[in-house]
Parts: sequence; structure tokens; C-alpha cells
Amino acid sequence: MENVKWSYQDRVAKITLHRPPANALSSSTLRELAAVLDEIEKNAEIRAVIIHGEGRFFSAGADIKEFTSIESSEQFVQYGKYGQALFERIETFSKPIIAAIHGAALGGGLELAMACHIRMTAEDAKFALPELQLGLIPGFAGSQRLPRYVGTARAAEMLLTSQTITGKEAVQYGLANHAFPERELLGKTEEMAKLIAKKSPASIKAILTLLNAAKTNEYYAGVEKEAELFGEVFASNDAKEGISAFIEKREPMFKGT
Repeated sequence: MENVKWSYQDRVAKITLHRPPANALSSSTLRELAAVLDEIEKNAEIRAVIIHGEGRFFSAGADIKEFTSIESSEQFVQYGKYGQALFERIETFSKPIIAAIHGAALGGGLELAMACHIRMTAEDAKFALPELQLGLIPGFAGSQRLPRYVGTARAAEMLLTSQTITGKEAVQYGLANHAFPERELLGKTEEMAKLIAKKSPASIKAILTLLNAAKTNEYYAGVEKEAELFGEVFASNDAKEGISAFIEKREPMFKGT
């Protein structure tokens, strides 16, 4: 695989996002991640999983340049639904998945991290859903997961302002479990994964099933609505301007059309 690597040792699998410089979540990266999950799910020796990014970032989000090749609103809806389904699979996976976040988890990168069962972070890592800066909205269930962790008011602030918070703040807000100096992050994450991996597989699976039982029909209706609006917003002139501005490294000029 080109964009995703994985290995396992001591009952713990480690998935590495490997798409420099920012580990952007292109369509091919998402497909490779799905294929890796297939392999891990079939391997009875593996009892816990870590996802982290190689290089400077966990993941800086979706591949914005790829958006320029999407020609219709419906294609964008389908793109969003694919990401939603993959991240739903992560959240309902039969083995616990821990995100080890350093550098930045932005946009789709934060949506990926939020789908994991546990989030460990570097103290100075950056968290944000900055899609509104591009005239877009989150499309991989970020608008639905974020309020579950930080509450509606803080989610509204983060989403509407594109506010960035640090790893330390993410722990304070309930978005991450623990924050460490970056040099300690992966080691501390591996310690937690190994501690979990000692437990009975049947018990682990039962707990993950029970945690997901708390999700309501309203959540799934919200995810469906997000995909619909993801495509609707993409069709606007403002979205085209936002994407162009991002690629051209300039401020967008939104006109409300």
C-alpha cells in the first residue's frame, strides 16, 4: 500500500498514515485504510489498534486539491457518505482503536480521530474543523460527533469560527483522553493499548458494543442530513471560491451565492 502502512506486535496493531507532507485523506488513502481494517479484523491475535501519522502531522484533513475533480453535488454527497461509513466502521469496530495525535488533526483528520474509541494527544497538537474557511462544512460526521464530546455551545464556536484548540485544551473539553509531551506520546499510547490487549477479547467486544448502543436514531438522522448538506454547500459559488483560495494560498472572498 502507498498511503497506509501497518504492523502488529504484542497483540497491538499500529496503523500509520503515510502520505507526506500532511497525511491528507485522499480517496485512495481512505480505501487503503478500509483494506487495513479488513486485515486487522480477521487477525484473532490482534486485540487493540493504534492509528497515528508519520512525519509532522496526524492528518491535516481531506485532500482539497482532489475536490477540484468532483463535478457534481451528488458526487460530493457520495464522497461524504463513503467517509461517514468508514468512520462509523471505526467507531463500531470490534477491537478498540486509539488515535495518537501529534502536530495537527484538522478537518477530516479530526473527524477520523473522533471516530476512534480513545484519543491520546501531544500537548501542543492542533485540533480544528476549519471547513467553513473554505465555504464548506464537515462531511465525515464531524458536525454530529463533536457536540457529543464538547457540548453544543463549544461545538458551535469551533465550527462557526474554525477555532483551533491545543491538545491540552482538547483534554479539558473532553475531546481527548490524555495529553503528553510529543516525545512521550507514542510510548504512552502503546502502554494503554497493551494494557487493553491483556483483557478478554469477548469482554472488549461486549464493552465496545455497549458503548455504541448509546447512539440514537437522531444521531444517524443527523449524519444523513450532514451528507445531504455537504453536497448542497459544495454546489455553491462560495465553495468554489473557498477551494480556489485555499489552493492559491489567499483569503477567500465569499459573496453568499
